[in-house]
Amino acid sequence: MIKLFQDATLTEIEEAMQRAYAAFLIYRRTTAKQKAGFIRAVADEIEALGEPLIEVAMRETHLPAARLTGERGRTCFQLRNIADVVAEGSWVEATIDTALPERLPLPKPDIRNMLVPIGPVVVFGASNFPFAYSTAGVDPAAAWSAGCSVVVKAHPAHPETSEMVAEAIKKAIAKTGMPEGLFEHIHGASFEIGKALVLHPKTAAVGFTGSFAGGKALFDLAAQRPVPIPVFAEMGSTNPVFLLPDALEKEAEKYAKMYAGSITGGMGQFCTKPGLLIGVESQGLDTFISVLAAEIRSILPAPMLHSGIAKAFRTKRAEVLGQEKVVVEAETSQKYGEEEGIPSVASVTAAQFVAITALHQEVFGPFSLVIKCKDAAEMQEVIGHLEGQLTCTVIGTEKDLAQAADLLFSVSLICGRLILNGVPTGVEVGAAMQHGGPFPASTDGRFGSVGPHAMKRFVRPLAFQNFPMPLLPDELKDGNPLGIWRMVNGNWEK
Repeated sequence: MIKLFQDATLTEIEEAMQRAYAAFLIYRRTTAKQKAGFIRAVADEIEALGEPLIEVAMRETHLPAARLTGERGRTCFQLRNIADVVAEGSWVEATIDTALPERLPLPKPDIRNMLVPIGPVVVFGASNFPFAYSTAGVDPAAAWSAGCSVVVKAHPAHPETSEMVAEAIKKAIAKTGMPEGLFEHIHGASFEIGKALVLHPKTAAVGFTGSFAGGKALFDLAAQRPVPIPVFAEMGSTNPVFLLPDALEKEAEKYAKMYAGSITGGMGQFCTKPGLLIGVESQGLDTFISVLAAEIRSILPAPMLHSGIAKAFRTKRAEVLGQEKVVVEAETSQKYGEEEGIPSVASVTAAQFVAITALHQEVFGPFSLVIKCKDAAEMQEVIGHLEGQLTCTVIGTEKDLAQAADLLFSVSLICGRLILNGVPTGVEVGAAMQHGGPFPASTDGRFGSVGPHAMKRFVRPLAFQNFPMPLLPDELKDGNPLGIWRMVNGNWEK
């Protein structure tokens, strides 16, 4: 039974936003080491919650203990990883162009530039990751690292889990002497609460992970404000996989088993789940489908995160299966309940896929669609009808890849992460990771939500012209008192 929390009132939202703004004015002036100390303290306090946190999350999300324990570990790692980057300091991209007073016909002024925080960030917790993309997840970590305060709207599917993490964050604030409004926590299931947060004049940016409908609604609201603000929404993807002929001829069984696990892991409730499998008609593709179908039949159904996701999965799955010439290749051989996922795979010709736009949409859950192409040219035609993606994957041997330059170029245009001979599920936390992609995978494909570069969503460049040294931030002073990497007169130096 999920513990219910009262929806915030408009008055409470107003007070929370004012506290967040007041805290931002203080926090943005704290040192990098102080910020890093606070962020590390958040990780410490989350770990200190121990097994009771895992038990509550299991009850609210139906996820197993092992998955939640791993996700908590990932969350704390990300907090500490981004804290290390903040403490080192070079991420602010300090840039210095010194004056040339004798330059003709006009003297050149002294100009120095660095990234600075933009203000309070509103974060909407995700349904499918109660730790890693929620209350102390990637968006709050990035915002704190950038120097911003954070207002989190807890996801109504796991409110008690969110509340426990919120209390841990407040302990970290108190222990490190940070301003109280640095973190505010709001409950509420109605769209009106989200609307009030996005439209509040003190909100400087929004972070969101969830459905296309939800992310686009917030994006549209933010664009309609008297002062528009950025919405960084990661909204899902079909994550197409391109199965090249030589790879299927040689290792169809291996890749079929690999993808059965990727499609159904976590009951398919990952934004990087492979939803489209695209290959050229051949014996290898037939073998791949046959083995994949056998694997899918053996996979047990399991409860989905909550009833809303289960209902949406069944609706969208039925919509795909109801389209002309879509063939059900397999579904789980076990009985399934109303709120359980149905591991399943279907197939369709490339011509039908191109013609029916309903087949292009994400089905969030343990389902994937195989697209059968007549030849490589038809596979390119399929690519031309795909929208922006978080990931694209190519499965191929050296022989395949020697002939795949055009395909690799085409898919690189529509995705944020291009994978070779692997699976898209499993998002590594690191500086090189890109978790985002062209619209509609995310609202701004220039940024990702994982790793230290995620903080660049919540900053802006500020140039200081002709400032005396005492008035400049330490990052921009002569002598480089912080010892960070800086670009000085066009050259990187430390």
